[in-house]
Amino acid sequence: MTLSAPQPHAYYESNRLLAEYAEFHFGDTWYGVENFPKALAERALDAMENKPTGKALDLGCACGRASFELARQFSKVEGIDFSANFVNLASEMAKQGSVRYPLTEEGELVSERTRSLKDLGLDASAPKVSFHQGDACNLEERFTRYDLVLAANLIDRLYKPKRFLNSIHQRINNGGILLIASPYTWLEEHTPKEEWIGGFKKDGEDYTTLDGLKELLTPNFRLIQAPEKVPFVIRETQHKYQHTLSEVTLWERRPR
Repeated sequence: MTLSAPQPHAYYESNRLLAEYAEFHFGDTWYGVENFPKALAERALDAMENKPTGKALDLGCACGRASFELARQFSKVEGIDFSANFVNLASEMAKQGSVRYPLTEEGELVSERTRSLKDLGLDASAPKVSFHQGDACNLEERFTRYDLVLAANLIDRLYKPKRFLNSIHQRINNGGILLIASPYTWLEEHTPKEEWIGGFKKDGEDYTTLDGLKELLTPNFRLIQAPEKVPFVIRETQHKYQHTLSEVTLWERRPR
């Protein structure tokens, strides 16, 4: 019997969540917290100083803001997400230069928002980006030879994060950079508990996700700076916002 491939979690395919993430990527900032995809892209680009910037992969790209930001310097950026809704909106932004979506105010009340690459100073990036639906745990062979892989708020939503972390070096050029950002919110509805890479006791001691990252990545990467907690805010309604900290780690690919 052939097992069917995992399907996108219904939560990530809802139109309401799509609008929330479109605003998260392309909309206003709240409570003095900088735009999160832009902030991650800036940290990634800083790490690329004096390194080749040929091709980048934005893995778990959602609505694609980081891909457009990376294309300020990279010659080519590919964004991949499990959600067809996210990929379709990102592709629409790349092709049309703008997107329109209904943002929830309260209950059934919504207001329309239109966001454009031109307003964000990113219109020159559109020709250099492309978006694809894909599975980070089972990437197609063509997605390879990257100078940078950015994995934002991804690992704690994968069904096999260990597989991803044990194989991602195969997609990155020698000396290339892997940026991982995650709030480490492990949930069994997304990741079976035996697949968690941290957030539990091991040999009687606390074993954090950072511990797990170091164990899994160190054979092929070196951690190049201290972990940094980067905040983000997601607007749900005009009266409700999520405020979260995502820990950012930067890894350099060791020579093969």
